[in-house]
Amino acid sequence: MEYLKVSSKSSPASVAGAIAGMVKDGVPVNMQCVGAGAVNQAIKAMAIARGFLIPTGFDISCAPTFSDILINGESRTAIRLAVIVHRISLQGAEADQVSDAAMVY
Repeated sequence: MEYLKVSSKSSPASVAGAIAGMVKDGVPVNMQCVGAGAVNQAIKAMAIARGFLIPTGFDISCAPTFSDILINGESRTAIRLAVIVHRISLQGAEADQVSDAAMVY
């Protein structure tokens, strides 16, 4: 399984664009983060990606898990976020309300 590797220096907007593009292409999205700063950037990216996706009829959520990984021969604990895609139907005034709510950060 491939992972988007998010670091504390990752741009949340760039990660969000990658998430949204993968969701629109039907590609499974999984992120891997090591450290609190990386998890923070990944969660910000999820919030931004929701704003990109909700007007197109998709919503996303994530499920976190712990994973032991090796980095330069050293064992570290990573948090992996599996992105779950939800299709939503947007109709008339309801679509405007959902879209407006999604854009609040």
